[in-house]
Amino acid sequence: MYTLWPMLKRIVSGSLLVAGTTVGAGMLGIPLLTAKAGFWPGLGIIILAWAVMLWTGLLFLEATLWMPVGSNLLSMSKRFLGSKGRAFSGMMFLFLYYCLLVAYFAAGAPMLGLGIGKLVGIQMTGIWPYLLFGLIFGTIVGLGAKWIDRANILLTAGLISAYLLLIGLGAGEVDPQKFTFFDWPKAAFAMPVLFAAFGYHNIIPSLVTYFGKEKKAIRLSIVLGTTLALVIYVIWQWLVLGIIPPEKIAEALREGKPVTAALQSVTGNFWIVVSGQLFAFFALITSLLGVAFSMVDFLADGFKVERHGWKRVALTCITFFPPFALAVIYPTIFNQALGIAGGVGEAILNGLIPISFVWIGCYHKGLKSDLRLTRFNLGVSAFVIVVVMILEVLNLIS
Repeated sequence: MYTLWPMLKRIVSGSLLVAGTTVGAGMLGIPLLTAKAGFWPGLGIIILAWAVMLWTGLLFLEATLWMPVGSNLLSMSKRFLGSKGRAFSGMMFLFLYYCLLVAYFAAGAPMLGLGIGKLVGIQMTGIWPYLLFGLIFGTIVGLGAKWIDRANILLTAGLISAYLLLIGLGAGEVDPQKFTFFDWPKAAFAMPVLFAAFGYHNIIPSLVTYFGKEKKAIRLSIVLGTTLALVIYVIWQWLVLGIIPPEKIAEALREGKPVTAALQSVTGNFWIVVSGQLFAFFALITSLLGVAFSMVDFLADGFKVERHGWKRVALTCITFFPPFALAVIYPTIFNQALGIAGGVGEAILNGLIPISFVWIGCYHKGLKSDLRLTRFNLGVSAFVIVVVMILEVLNLIS
């Protein structure tokens, strides 16, 4: 028992790390699209997205384990896809995380402006909420890992508290009659946003370093962590679709707002509204800090510069300015940016690229794997991901 305890402790820690990386702002966009299909079709498509992203995560882990400890996406791409593949992977990394940052700015800045406006009695409009949002959280990222870690601990505690409070208060408001509606074909169009909601692959190289290539322990952490995220999303789906009428959710979708924006108009419970707004804000900011932190490190590696001092300030500005500008120009871009992030960025970076790593590793380099890999299941996986990309294109057209 004594010898098992350190391993169990690390598995719990790894599982929570995967779950924490997975759960974030993406869940604010899930019910906006699953509401068109209804609760049960939405539940089915959430489980399908979880299964696909779990599988591609295990494939990414397999490729990571073929590399020396400490390897990252770029070094893996160089080995399996060559120099052009390395450049393409780097471009997709930037594309994905910039799309996510745009979504966080578009939804988070108005929330911050509204909250501060209520506190000080001044209405914040135009560019000012976005500028303040960027300055506050850009400063935290610019100050470095310690400040990000401290802020993240406080925000995560707030996120958990707000989520539990929202579930506790809202459970009594759920109307089972709202679950009788269903339209199965429309469920598929939620897949791009769900891909964004189940993104955790960037943490896998860190898990390999943390566990020291203990394959079974890392796999278990990924399975448990993503399953925990799935449970959280299902409960969230049940709560939102059981309380908010479909027409109010559709209105939030048209206005490019998170689904929690619809809570205020359908419940008279002050604390449900407040806990919903706090939950949405904390979910956005915890996601933003993690993504921005990764972006700064990625840019530092790309430019071959140090990660502290004025060079870190410059890297932070490069990270924050493009999403700030796009969110100011297109303030209703939240759902579009989230869909593009999932249906294009996640689909390629954390879907097709891991499949290509494993395909080349197994069938061209002769590397061994104890996963049940065949050309058929890898091909089917790639086909499903391409279908999701097509669905995102159709979403954008419509």
